[in-house]
Amino acid sequence: MGMIKPINFSKNIVLYLLTLILILLMPICVMAQDHIIANSADWRDVYSTTLYANLLGIPNNFLTSTPHGPIVLYEIPKSRQNIQIITSADRPYVVGYESLIRGRGYENPEELIFNQANLELARRLPDVNKYIIIDDSYGYNAIAVAPYAAKANYYVLFADDRNIGEVDDFLSTKNVADIIIYGHVDREVRSTLAKYDSEIINSETGSRFENNAMMVDKYNEIGSIKQVILTNGEFIEASMLSGNEPVLFIGTNNVPDEIQDYIQDRDIEIGVLIGNELIGTATFIRRQLGISVFVKFARGSRVPGGTINPVEDLDRFPMPSYTLSMSIISIVYNQATGLLEVTYSNNVDLATYFKSTITIRDDAGETLAVVGDENPVFIDGGETKTIVYEVDLSEAENTDNLTGEIYTIYGESKTSLEKALRGTFKIEIITVMDDADIEIVDLVYDKGRGRFLVTIENTGPVDVYVDVEIEDLWFDGEYITVSADEIEKIDVGKKKTIPINIKLEEEDLEDRRNSEVTVRGIYGERKHALVKSKARTFELKLRKGLLWWYIPLIVGFVIIIIILILLLLGKRRKKRCKRCRTLNKSDATHCKKCGHKLH
Repeated sequence: MGMIKPINFSKNIVLYLLTLILILLMPICVMAQDHIIANSADWRDVYSTTLYANLLGIPNNFLTSTPHGPIVLYEIPKSRQNIQIITSADRPYVVGYESLIRGRGYENPEELIFNQANLELARRLPDVNKYIIIDDSYGYNAIAVAPYAAKANYYVLFADDRNIGEVDDFLSTKNVADIIIYGHVDREVRSTLAKYDSEIINSETGSRFENNAMMVDKYNEIGSIKQVILTNGEFIEASMLSGNEPVLFIGTNNVPDEIQDYIQDRDIEIGVLIGNELIGTATFIRRQLGISVFVKFARGSRVPGGTINPVEDLDRFPMPSYTLSMSIISIVYNQATGLLEVTYSNNVDLATYFKSTITIRDDAGETLAVVGDENPVFIDGGETKTIVYEVDLSEAENTDNLTGEIYTIYGESKTSLEKALRGTFKIEIITVMDDADIEIVDLVYDKGRGRFLVTIENTGPVDVYVDVEIEDLWFDGEYITVSADEIEKIDVGKKKTIPINIKLEEEDLEDRRNSEVTVRGIYGERKHALVKSKARTFELKLRKGLLWWYIPLIVGFVIIIIILILLLLGKRRKKRCKRCRTLNKSDATHCKKCGHKLH
């Protein structure tokens, strides 16, 4: 029997196999993306894709419309063969964008289709283990953190009470080095991420301008802030996410005081304004604060041989924004009280703070008085509010043609007065006494129903209309002001308990900042001109369990139930005659009507 010899591979065969393996692996290396495009009408996808590309150091673009799809390709060199497209599953600008790009001569485009790109792209960044957490309800927060994220190698995750479980699951797979929670987020987000010992950046007022300034300070730790990008956080532009300069917010019509102070204190030298919508506030910064301001508002046309537009608008993607709107209803001088009564209207369903300066002039244009608000005033969404100002117009020769020039700045918080309202109004002259008076008697918080109960007593000689507010309540990590849903009428000598609905959690109730609560009552004889105000501070008292006025209702309900049960039992004990169907007593042996024997 012959022996079986082992098979020996020659060195040439081994080299051949190694070469074959390398050839098979070569497409993987070749296919590494060299350009990334966001194809989505959802700002969150655009933002996530742009930041993802910048963290990888890859050139990128985003689409702003369907016609923009082919236009953007004119600025991408043909040498970039491996374009990666991040496409929204339900909101793409261009359907079949991969085939369109391939038809333009790019050999290896790759299209990835996601329902939500934010977390999917985070999973594709294995070398990133630092994260900034924001709530995507506030688009401007995403812009505020972008430069620091790109510069310091952080990825931005969107988290709220609906998806925090999924975000936490993702983070549990990472060796997390650092987490920053920026701006207002849901309680569930903060509590879930507490195990990471996260840094929280959110001012006590919730002001986006104060938060933004704190973020620029963090950027200053790793880069220069001599030059900043000026914007209002209402759109994405590529340079904002590059990490080359920090972003500093300026107001739409007004530069908030804290931003003016910040620019001067930090020795910022150059501001680059993106877009020309904010040219007014940027001009104020240049003139009043002395820094150089450059405006970036257009780019060269990308369409070769185009005959229509020698320049194009910047590629800008709109962000969600909150449109505040206020107006002046009336301005009245009450000769009986010596008060100027100005009635303001909040035209949207968003709580607002405002501050006014009012210049009173006669018919010759001479200034008679200047009055205004020392501190910002709260006005709830959809509400009208009358503010009174003491003014002496005794020197006016003729009060028939007085005018009030009003300059009102307003915003979403006390320190975010970024919008401006201007107007000149004829001052109406009235003579009306207001003898209304009230006493703020009591304040208690009803945990069961999630509301404050404010007891007001009418101590004046006339019926009174009252609106009540809780001022500077610490709620969900911020100071807020809340008011009652309705203006209440209280008759002479009567008391009324007015509810203010707000669901406080245990952490709010236990916080020392809520150990005392300030109530303000705004009142007057005229429902639409509450010209008087009183405030009182109470220690926070909780009403647990049943309220006293529930007891009669419960007792009455129990009595009714007992009666019904007795009636039902009584009916069941009676015997019904099978012949004539008459009801008889339970101990009867024969029917009382027909005499039939009962069983």
